[in-house]
Amino acid sequence: MKLVCPACGSVNSLDSLIGHDGARAAMAELAALSGPLAGALLRYIALFRPAQRQLSFDRVASLLNELRPMVIDARISRNGRLYAAPREVWIDAIDTLIAGRDRLTLPLKSHGYLLEIIVGQIHKAEAAAESKREAGRAGHTPVGGVAPPSPHPSPLKGEGEKAPEPRASRETIAKTLAEAKNLVKGNAP
Repeated sequence: MKLVCPACGSVNSLDSLIGHDGARAAMAELAALSGPLAGALLRYIALFRPAQRQLSFDRVASLLNELRPMVIDARISRNGRLYAAPREVWIDAIDTLIAGRDRLTLPLKSHGYLLEIIVGQIHKAEAAAESKREAGRAGHTPVGGVAPPSPHPSPLKGEGEKAPEPRASRETIAKTLAEAKNLVKGNAP
């Protein structure tokens, strides 16, 4: 039976694939990342194929091996920060990358662009969540006039690292403190 690898374009029989160390390693890496993500990863790995040539099975296995720990841990490290990256985020980022493949310089040399897309998606989700929290706070003021602090979503913080406080929260706290001082002095706001 002849098989065509969607990532490298190689045509081989199943027997020779199982007998080849690199092909066997690539299949093992792909099996560890099964499900919808496996198909997305194969489409992504194809972006590493040089023009007019095929990717070697060893290179496919190596690329998958680089991604596996990040996918399984569901987090990435970028610019010294850890970010939560569940499988759905990986699939969306790969789809985004492939949709814009006409703007890419192929073949890809590293996973850097994919990781930047993931970080960008996380930042966009954080901004949307912060806007939603701010809109919720603007709609009502809790008893006592002080809004409770909001938890920050990912990125995951490393030991001893403190997430920066959003500017809007600092302004809200300063305004609330000024109003409280006026109330203590007997001045109505």
